Amino acid sequence: MSRSLNKVQLIGNLGKDPEVRSTANGGRVATLSIATSRKWNSASGEAQEKTEWHRVVLWNNKGSGLADVAERYLKKGDRVYIDGRIEYRTWEDRDGKTRYTTEIIGREMMMLSGRGGSSEAGMEPAGAAVGQPQSADKGSESFEDFPEALDEEDDDLPF
Repeated sequence: MSRSLNKVQLIGNLGKDPEVRSTANGGRVATLSIATSRKWNSASGEAQEKTEWHRVVLWNNKGSGLADVAERYLKKGDRVYIDGRIEYRTWEDRDGKTRYTTEIIGREMMMLSGRGGSSEAGMEPAGAAVGQPQSADKGSESFEDFPEALDEEDDDLPF
């Protein structure tokens, strides 16, 4: 029996507010644009940086309500953790051209930015009731408690 794994974990910042829409069958889906960056020094010692943009799709399914949580609590610039899988899709546009896209289908999402721009990290695990985010003072841990889990340098993105 062969086994395989399709798992993606991202920590990044939203490049714009979530785009939320309803499907024909009444489902809801949120699309996020998330930036991740890495920094390094070149062989000559010059500082280098590269930013990658990821399209993340969050569905309301199996009671998770991720699209609703994204719509209610996320905004441009917020820092989020996403756990999901990568998916490739192709389709034909109106002109008959084949189009391609790569998406991360989110299974879990945690908000790492505090509400109202505070430094306290609010968290809303997938499957939790849609409502007020859990706060750090209720005993939940945040990535701020484990700085080694984040990049060595804080990203200073312009949003």
